Amino acid sequence: MANVGIVGIGHTKFGNSSEYDLSDVLSYAATDALIDAGFLARRKEVDQVIVGNMASGLFCHQSAVASAVVSRMDMEPVPAELVENGPASGASAIKIGYMAVASGMADIVLVVAGEIMRKVSGWVGTDYVATMLHTDAEYNMGLTLPAFGGMFTRMYMERYGLTERDLALLAVKNHANGAKNKYAHIQAPCTIEAIADGPDASVVNTYVAEPLRMYSTCPVSDGAAALLLVNMDSPKVKDFPKKPIRIAGIASATDTHCVHNRKDPLMLNAVRIAAEKAFAMAKLKPSDISFAELHDAFSILELAISEEVGFFERGKSYLAVRKGETNLDGRLPINTSGGLKSKGHPVGGTGVSQAVELVRQLRGEAEKGRQVANPKYGMSVNFGGFGNNVVALICAKD
Repeated sequence: MANVGIVGIGHTKFGNSSEYDLSDVLSYAATDALIDAGFLARRKEVDQVIVGNMASGLFCHQSAVASAVVSRMDMEPVPAELVENGPASGASAIKIGYMAVASGMADIVLVVAGEIMRKVSGWVGTDYVATMLHTDAEYNMGLTLPAFGGMFTRMYMERYGLTERDLALLAVKNHANGAKNKYAHIQAPCTIEAIADGPDASVVNTYVAEPLRMYSTCPVSDGAAALLLVNMDSPKVKDFPKKPIRIAGIASATDTHCVHNRKDPLMLNAVRIAAEKAFAMAKLKPSDISFAELHDAFSILELAISEEVGFFERGKSYLAVRKGETNLDGRLPINTSGGLKSKGHPVGGTGVSQAVELVRQLRGEAEKGRQVANPKYGMSVNFGGFGNNVVALICAKD
């Protein structure tokens, strides 16, 4: 099986791109990746294009997005396919691209993923995202993803002693990181006084799905990100000016569609299994990871995922946050990009955006004040549904 590396990265600024066509936003990110790889003029030599997207038909009334992107970029007749896996669509697109290169079927694969969500209202967007839930047992009962986030948070609080102030500390950390990230949707820091300790905190930081408040949930974002993958064992790897960042491990797993069918709803089995497989493939263990990008659509997920992958003991991750262990200068920086909380969450594009952050940090290309010191291995976890389809990725600087 061939070694697979990332030789180009691209990213649009997350935020409001609703005045643009989805094909344009995806093409901007893809073009950036090709320019970064020094391959734009040779783009028709790409063997395969993989596009990740969750709900273009709902949000944009547009389908066949992969074909549209190839045409928009003047890349015909390069083959193109669309990958849909809910909020894990981006990382699943990377996995399919990895498989194409590792198998020998392709030497160069362009992976691009993204979403335009702000063409519709927040209420309508919440409903669209909720369509990934079980139609009879969850969606038809009025459940949404924020509702699941709130219930999960309450259970975690009751079992382990987490407080709302601990969630606010996560927001302060991630907003500080996002404020330094040129691609972030929200580039404004916040203080613990403003959102938790001050007299007006309950007004500034209102409830969304109790006990989750506004600063414990991600914004609704537009945007896209892209990677150019290459067979590191092929002579073609010499065509690229930058040293590849190797994909050391990538794996996915599933859990029950209905959350109530799980033996313990606080155990995210798909996260644990995907991470275990990725670590085994990379021949690494959690203590080898230099930094991580974890899917915090709701802040509680940063904590829960960090425990499932083995970074912290179950129920103890929030204590590490209190000590600053997951800060940029801490023992294990988590969500150096600002995470979904600050960087944003264009649902289908998040997994590729996380991978772009891994590459930027491993190359030493993050902005001043946001660069991790001497990273060797970066890990991301892209979380689909409410933990029913998860992809874990480990990248290495060889």
